[in-house]
Amino acid sequence: MEDSEMLDGEPKLIERKQALYRCLDERFVIRGERYKGQQYSQIYFTRLHHMRNLLRPLVPDWKPHLPVQTVLGLEEGKECIVIGTIYKHMKLKPSILDEYSKERSAVPLVKPHNFMHPDDHLILEDESGRVKLAGNCLVPSTFVTDVLEAGLPPQKAISVGLREDKYVVFISGLSVGSSLFNPLQFQLFVDHITGHLGDENEQNIASQIVHLVIAGNSVEISQGLLGGQALTSKDQSLLSEPIKELDVLLTQLAAALPLDIMPGSNDPANFSLPQQPLNRCLFPGASVYNTFMSCTNPHQFELDDIQFIGTSGQNIHDLDKYSEATEKVEFVERTLRWRHLAPTAPNTLGCYPFTDKEPFLLESCPHVYFTGNQDRFETRVIEGPQKQFTRLICIPRFCETGTAVMLNLKNFECHALSFSTDL
Repeated sequence: MEDSEMLDGEPKLIERKQALYRCLDERFVIRGERYKGQQYSQIYFTRLHHMRNLLRPLVPDWKPHLPVQTVLGLEEGKECIVIGTIYKHMKLKPSILDEYSKERSAVPLVKPHNFMHPDDHLILEDESGRVKLAGNCLVPSTFVTDVLEAGLPPQKAISVGLREDKYVVFISGLSVGSSLFNPLQFQLFVDHITGHLGDENEQNIASQIVHLVIAGNSVEISQGLLGGQALTSKDQSLLSEPIKELDVLLTQLAAALPLDIMPGSNDPANFSLPQQPLNRCLFPGASVYNTFMSCTNPHQFELDDIQFIGTSGQNIHDLDKYSEATEKVEFVERTLRWRHLAPTAPNTLGCYPFTDKEPFLLESCPHVYFTGNQDRFETRVIEGPQKQFTRLICIPRFCETGTAVMLNLKNFECHALSFSTDL
């Protein structure tokens, strides 16, 4: 670390702590795939097959006296177990037929923010067919679609006794180029975590920050410039200016500590999940440093054997359309217990039509699960029956809140870092 303090008139170098980092994004990388008109049936089949393999061994301890049947094998009056996919039929959910009707109608369709309706109902389906579910214990507002709850996946054990204070900082929703972006506010953040602000104690804490994660929506480019039309030189400058400004800021950070940057819905990356890493040529200054990592969304990595996984927020925002939960961290917990990062994909959340894998399935339980671009900072700890322990983090949009999040790897304590330019 470049920071120093005065001791007997001589500057004293404060060394930044380090953590062993390992990127685990390989399963989210689209490499050698070619779209040949394939549909999404293979993803659903892979998802069902995987979940069935998880749930089938649990049946003998749950209902040992009941047989396991397919939907097609159901018989009236006979109790049995069916392992399948829960689909939520929603009256207000948009369909391609609605889009077609809109083109032929003079009255525009209203797209609701939330798709819930009193007439919603649940359907269970497998390869053989589907059946409508009923019962007091099945509340449609509790469920989303596509998955059966399998509980927390197994977790890699870690030793916590000998750990020292090391911090990871999360930030998202910078929106450089938008009217909400405050350059001075973000510069305060940069100066704080690089150790150029504060007293000796604050600089010592800054030296314990071992990693920075930027979870999506780092820039905002005017949609009027993205219509495919020929751009004037002035428009070309407006298009590139936010990225150039972001690169200047990232260069300061990369010169001081390791950082990961993930794409988000507003960034210059592919739209469908998993989003591929932002091209390094966009950041000629920051990419010079080996501390700069352009990553996928979702993003998975290890720090000192601690497992992290997170998204830039699209999966959580889409879940909000299907449920009445008031806290976004509740959605984060549900996806972990369902063992699936994006249960509404490809239904209403765009994803790549994989034919040989389903990368959003969670086969191991992370120690930290984060999601970016949320309305406010939220966090909770959940524990599982096999001693699983996961810190859930909702990272607020920095351009609106001036807030980042700081996590201590020693004890998984988590708190907000707020920056204000108000006098």
